[in-house]
Amino acid sequence: MEKIGETMAKLGQNTRVNSDQLIQTILADPEVASFISQHHLSQEQINLSLSKFNQFLVERQKYQLKDPSYIAKGYQPILAMNEGYADVSYLETKELVEAQKQAAISERIQLVSLPKSYRHIHLSDIDVNNASRMEAFSAILDFVEQYPSAEQKGLYLYGDMGIGKSYLLAAMAHELSEKKGVSTTLLHFPSFAIDVKNAISNGSVKEEIDAVKNVPVLILDDIGAEQATSWVRDEVLQVILQYRMLEELPTFFTSNYSFADLERKWATIKGSDETWQAKRVMERVRYLAREFHLEGANRR
Repeated sequence: MEKIGETMAKLGQNTRVNSDQLIQTILADPEVASFISQHHLSQEQINLSLSKFNQFLVERQKYQLKDPSYIAKGYQPILAMNEGYADVSYLETKELVEAQKQAAISERIQLVSLPKSYRHIHLSDIDVNNASRMEAFSAILDFVEQYPSAEQKGLYLYGDMGIGKSYLLAAMAHELSEKKGVSTTLLHFPSFAIDVKNAISNGSVKEEIDAVKNVPVLILDDIGAEQATSWVRDEVLQVILQYRMLEELPTFFTSNYSFADLERKWATIKGSDETWQAKRVMERVRYLAREFHLEGANRR
């Protein structure tokens, strides 16, 4: 099909074709005719609008053909009234609106030392094939439905490596973003512990901790896998948990350790007996989250 712009050019170059034929070519278009009828345009208004009608036809054809020269990507050309005559305006397409919606959902999921693909995991991607996974999945659905609520506890998912603990909570983060418009930070705690240690040299430890402890929803991934030190346990993790406990901010965890095993691990750092210190931190973990033992095959 010949482009309307090319047709207009050819007609304009043909001296045997008068201006009435040019006008009729434009006005014969169903959308243009409908616009004229809908807005009850007078002949004078039609004459003033002819160049805009032609612009609309050219732009519409570029849009429909996905012409690379079409500038207003994601927007559909439409006719609109402007101070008494027709003008070309641009309307967001459904595709653009959906793309913007998905981008906003992804932007509310903050990842720290975790795969970017975690932003795009949906609850529908989760395989619920045993009782433990069903129990955790149901708890997540309840959390999302009831959020925000001061009485809500997070989840502490523990189990073998590679069974999908982080994957499950990443799907929850997506659901929270999509359904509630809330931001979630998923943080790989062993990597964060290293970053905080490195921040000692430039005096930015407080800034690193503050950036994490204040987020609306926090997921601490792989807790217990960090290089265990009293400083990380007491001056980093405990500070974060204490703040979130007092502010009633939802906090989630994944780990290879149960509550009891993690407390034992933290109580014997470098062979020292730090039972009391470990118990203090675990009290905060228990206050913030309910323990779920996740079972399943290694999916990695």
